[in-house]
Amino acid sequence: MTEQTGDRRAFMTAAAASSLLPVVSTEGRQVAAEGKEQPEEFWRERMQAPDDGKKFGWFVDTRRCFGCHACEVSCKAENDVPLGNYIRQTFYKDVGAYPKVARVFMPMSCQHCEDAPCIKACPCGALHKAAGGTVAIDYNTCCGHGTCVEVCPYGALYLDPVAKQAVKCHNCYHRTEAGMEPACVPTCPSEALHFGDLNDPESGVNQAMRAAAEAEGELQQIRPEKQTRPRMWFAGPAPVEVENHLPREGESYNPEAYNIYNWAQSEKAEAPVAGESRSAGGGGA
Repeated sequence: MTEQTGDRRAFMTAAAASSLLPVVSTEGRQVAAEGKEQPEEFWRERMQAPDDGKKFGWFVDTRRCFGCHACEVSCKAENDVPLGNYIRQTFYKDVGAYPKVARVFMPMSCQHCEDAPCIKACPCGALHKAAGGTVAIDYNTCCGHGTCVEVCPYGALYLDPVAKQAVKCHNCYHRTEAGMEPACVPTCPSEALHFGDLNDPESGVNQAMRAAAEAEGELQQIRPEKQTRPRMWFAGPAPVEVENHLPREGESYNPEAYNIYNWAQSEKAEAPVAGESRSAGGGGA
């Protein structure tokens, strides 16, 4: 675990014992207001990834996912995620009409965007690019303002109920630093999750994406119209079917996604704006 990112578990223990929120000075910076985005000079440096030659990214093959939720369980165990909160979540939807029905599954987590709105909006300077372009949080700096939750187009952040700080997927940096994959990847029994260096043409993630593109055609990304340039690609029918039911700005993953009354979901009234595409080229290298 990097010194810059800090030990979240130790911080949460201290926060619980003291019941005090961390005090962070806002001198010299603009507290997020209606526009939410901070001045560029405040976030420009934090948007730059370290010059380590790596570009971490994800490929999710929804054709293989059967909704076992093992990725969620391993993520919670690895990162001490409390009950009722999630760093990653698998969404599902029943499609078709009786007797031809099916359930599609959509594993989701932080997209580790190239142009991350959470970094631009963070008023305390805690969100930044870490190794491989991972969007991470410095828990020695995070003030729990929550603006990052308000601006994330994918609902990928939540505020920890104990530490009162923002939490999200950080690509299990404590594992990747040791040459291991994020905890969810080796836990997936159907090999639906792939993670690795997009700059390496022979990395497992790039090989999986090429194979899927040959079979499926152009791979998909979620809400590319947001222009965040996410580093997660999908194959299979789930992105189109489930996208309208995924969290948006100001929302977080939550247990309501598993409510029995959501098993047969109806389409939301809103439709994609004309001209917006759900697709983006695969490969990412």
